[in-house]
Amino acid sequence: MDLALLRTFVTVHRAGSFTRAAALLGLSQPAVTSQIRTLERQLGRPLFLRQARGVTPTSIGDELAHKAAPHLDALVEITETGLDDDSSLRTLHLAGPPEFTAERALPALTELTGEDGQGFALRASFGNAEETLEGLSAGHHDLAISTARPRGALLTATALCDEEHVLVAAPRWAEQIGAGQPDRKPEPALEQVPVVEVHESLPFVSRYWASVFDSRPAAPGTVVVPDLRAVLACAVAGAGLAVLPRYLCAAALERGDVVALHEPAVPPLRTYFLVVRTGTLAMPHIARAHEWLQRAAADWC
Repeated sequence: MDLALLRTFVTVHRAGSFTRAAALLGLSQPAVTSQIRTLERQLGRPLFLRQARGVTPTSIGDELAHKAAPHLDALVEITETGLDDDSSLRTLHLAGPPEFTAERALPALTELTGEDGQGFALRASFGNAEETLEGLSAGHHDLAISTARPRGALLTATALCDEEHVLVAAPRWAEQIGAGQPDRKPEPALEQVPVVEVHESLPFVSRYWASVFDSRPAAPGTVVVPDLRAVLACAVAGAGLAVLPRYLCAAALERGDVVALHEPAVPPLRTYFLVVRTGTLAMPHIARAHEWLQRAAADWC
């Protein structure tokens, strides 16, 4: 069987579209369509169901992808690493949310970089869960950190750690609304405080309100910045309340730069997952990074 046909097939399977696969492969869409039809004729089975938006693999298509993709990835790894240069480092391509990846994952993984015979070069990119998992499926990344568990069998997810969310603000806001007083209900008082968030939809604050108060926040976002580290900086400066991961604001809480406005009996949690393409843990550098992050996460929870 022609490896070029298999490579095109796996790319279509991961991309979910002939058009996206053509862009990834540097081919025209008719060329991709022709190659898939050729492979289907050779196998005597349809591999994809054509839909209005993209394609869906048949059961045979899924089975072939799960068997072929790890071996094709291994061949690509060999060509990227080189056969003659034993000193060259393999490269691990990591993707994940910017704050968690920068504050947790990258400091842990840098211990594995270097030329000790088992190390690897490291490349990182940031994105939300949808972008990260799509890039992983398309082969742009080797390992992804995601707050969403992927569906299907193409990607394999392992729970990494849980992140506790804390409602914080500068001390003056706590004094103004009387946070912590047993005779005051927290939710009405909190509506007096401006909101600092990462998006207009208030994803962190809305999730906290739904989990703790079984309601929706009344106040709109006053300051919206697309990075939780910037959200923390604005909260320290007194811009308003924010919901932040405890690992990110623990030092600020300890210094008194911000205070917790509410201490629920069961704090909201969010789970992070380590995600790989199924079968790629057979590659030593991916397996080592995967195992190392799991070990490091034992101290993060």
